[in-house]
Amino acid sequence: MADKDNAVFNTIQQAPNLRSNLADMLTAQIESGDLKPGQRLPTEQAIMTATGVSRTIVREALAALRAKGLITTRQGLGAFVSNDPTPRSFSIIPNDLQSIDEVLRVLELRMGVEYEAAGLAALRRTQEDIDRMQDRLDALDKALEQGGYGAQEDYAFHRSILVATQNSYYGRLFDTFGNIMVPRQWARLDKMTSAERKRHAARMRREHHAIFAAIRDRDEPAARRAIRSHLSKSAARFEELRDATA
Repeated sequence: MADKDNAVFNTIQQAPNLRSNLADMLTAQIESGDLKPGQRLPTEQAIMTATGVSRTIVREALAALRAKGLITTRQGLGAFVSNDPTPRSFSIIPNDLQSIDEVLRVLELRMGVEYEAAGLAALRRTQEDIDRMQDRLDALDKALEQGGYGAQEDYAFHRSILVATQNSYYGRLFDTFGNIMVPRQWARLDKMTSAERKRHAARMRREHHAIFAAIRDRDEPAARRAIRSHLSKSAARFEELRDATA
């Protein structure tokens, strides 16, 4: 491959999520037009040489771009930028959340969405919504009391808030997260003492019950404050974990 083709890549610094870094770099070059529709990507070997990452990382990154519709592959010819590389859908997959920094970015996004959703839910919720939220909250309480992660129950409770907005687009957007919005591998419950786990469960219960109570009572400002406080505290805990493991 010619040197000018190598120029589209910069050496990627070694980091916990190399696949994501390479995929993000390629995505940025496609979206900026540096890699144009129909253009053939350099070979796997050329990318490895230019970036310093392994063949496995290159293949995983290209697979991620194919899944997003940004590139296509042709047997015996290699990978090409799609003729219409604009992503048609947004998704967050588990491999995107292999570092605490990525988790924090998702929490920032969630805060923007759920802050507004909690306020709308407080204004628009029906009794059916409250019953659904109570059911999801009870399931979360039970999971936490039993010492579990409660990831699925947490997701179900937060999704019930978005459903209560009476705007189906909120729920559809939230479905792009699924229950990986806070990956289990970052909860680190197995590293906690029994007392720490109990304090964690009690804190989670208090925060979720405060959100529920505000929506139930149709208190829009309180609902917004409660969801922002909950997600901000979650972000702070992840920042502490990141700093402790840096």
